[in-house]
Amino acid sequence: MKMAQNLIHKVTAQNSNEVVVHATVLLSIVDHYNRVAKDTRKRVVGALLGEYGDKGKLQVTNCYAVPFEEDLDEPDVWFFDHIYHEEMYNMMRRINGKEKIIGWYSTGPDSKKNDIQINEIFRRYNTMPVYVICRVGEIE
Repeated sequence: MKMAQNLIHKVTAQNSNEVVVHATVLLSIVDHYNRVAKDTRKRVVGALLGEYGDKGKLQVTNCYAVPFEEDLDEPDVWFFDHIYHEEMYNMMRRINGKEKIIGWYSTGPDSKKNDIQINEIFRRYNTMPVYVICRVGEIE
């Protein structure tokens, strides 16, 4: 049996001067947050899928949640389930083979120290992963 990682080809990123995040992606991120982290200090993390279009436009067309935990008091202690991520991507590409791993998201509200390490995980799948911080919550 082959490991999932052997089946995922690394995407060579193209220069993008515009990133378009589709509404369904934003709704999925908010849903992920509401199911897992609402009314807590936690954030959620997931993968962004899409494709590089014409004229430097990156289309973020899909996403999925990835199990993620971090110690709020100790920033060096965190867990990103990369095996789940790879299995999920392999299922997603059966549905739409054009969508590639183009980056990742978190619900912030700000970037954190371990985001650099999470970004390095995504560099296994894309040479320049996009990082989207989606601030979820009510605006007063």
